[in-house]
Parts: sequence; structure tokens; C-alpha cells
Amino acid sequence: MASNDLDGHLRNRLLAAIPASDFSLLKSGLRATTFKQGVIVQQEGELIEQVYFPQTGMISLLVITQEGGGIEAATIGFEGAVGVNGGLGRRRAFTRGVIQLPGTISHMPARDFEHIVSNSNAIRDIITRYTEVLWVEAQQIAACNALHDGEARLARWLLQTQDRIPGQASTIALTQEFLSQMLGIRRTTVTLIARALQSAELIKYSRGKIVILDRPGLEEAACECYRVIHHETLPATLEIDLKPRR
Repeated sequence: MASNDLDGHLRNRLLAAIPASDFSLLKSGLRATTFKQGVIVQQEGELIEQVYFPQTGMISLLVITQEGGGIEAATIGFEGAVGVNGGLGRRRAFTRGVIQLPGTISHMPARDFEHIVSNSNAIRDIITRYTEVLWVEAQQIAACNALHDGEARLARWLLQTQDRIPGQASTIALTQEFLSQMLGIRRTTVTLIARALQSAELIKYSRGKIVILDRPGLEEAACECYRVIHHETLPATLEIDLKPRR
């Protein structure tokens, strides 16, 4: 169910970074909807129809092959948005957007967002800078998928996911199938990797649920890609807010 919750919209860092005078152009068109895990909000190859600004939860952007296989290219939480390039004109999506963690997401029609962006240099600047940050994350994850083993990648992915959970709760609801698609590996391989992390007492793994037991240990098990994304990419997004709202 959609609603217009102004305080909720500002939980998203990009929306909160917009000067109040420019945000007034957006607020009447924004709606907040709670999405369930697995819902597709953006389809590859199709025109971008909506722009999404997560308040809570997380969206995965997946690259999909002609054979139907897929692998995650980026994760978007409260620090970012999906479809913002639609504000620069009619655009087709190159990735599939899937709700990875259920949560509340602010959204508005891409055509309305494009019209507003054409009248706001501040919003256009934020879009441009955020897009650059997102490309950095996508390139780092591409390198990670190509060069690092499954155990390090799963550890990195779990840490990224926990970072987007309010209060950094330790329990994450995830199925084998979902993890398999995110990491681009077989479900049987997911089971073997998860069991290895469980044997090391870093996580507790059961059907449809992972509990992080030892976050520092999981950080040690993760590849350097987590540290790059966490200490460089995410802070760069948060630093987009250069001026106090007034």
C-alpha cells in the first residue's frame, strides 16, 4: 500500500541530500510502498518507468544473460536509488532490479522525475555524482565475481546486506535459490560454502535463514572488495550531502 510520508522519504540519503527548496518539487509526487522479497521493480531492456529510493530494505541489480542466468552487479539500500538515470531522459534499464531485503521504498514515476530534474540543477548534480559512485561499486563487484572464491564473496555479500538492515540485525532471511542467483553459483555450492562458514562459527545457516555470529571474523573471511565498497563507495555516497537542508 502506497502512502505519502515526508519524514519517511528523508530516511533515504539521496533524498535527504537535496536542498529543501528543490525537495519541495519532489515531495508531492513521492509515494512510499512496502515491498516483499523477490519482487521485480525494474526489468532489463525495458524503459525505466519508476525511480526508487529505499528507506529500508535493499534492491539487487542483476545482469541477466540470454540463457536466463543472472549475477548481481550492485546492491542499493538507504544510501542510494534505482532508476535515477531516468531523470536525464527516457532510458532503458540494463539490469533487473529485485527486492533482496523486504522494506519500505519511496518512488515516483520516471517521467515526473525527469521533469523535476530539468528544473533543478541541484538534483541533476546529485544524480550525476551518485551514478559515478554506483559505477565504482559495479566495477568492484565485477572484479570480485571474476577473481575471488565463493567463500570470500559470500562473506562480502552478507556484510553488505547486514549494513543495509536497520540496527544491523544479525538475522537475514535468504533462500539457497536467492543466494545462488546473487552470487552466480549453483545452489549445491551455496550449501557447501555456507557450511564452511558455519564450521568456522562465523554464521549459523538453516533453511531460508542466515544468522551472523561473528561479524569481525566474517570481515576477515571476506575479500578486500568489502572494505573498498564499505570504506570508499558508501562514504562517497553519504558525502554527496554537502549543504545542510534549510
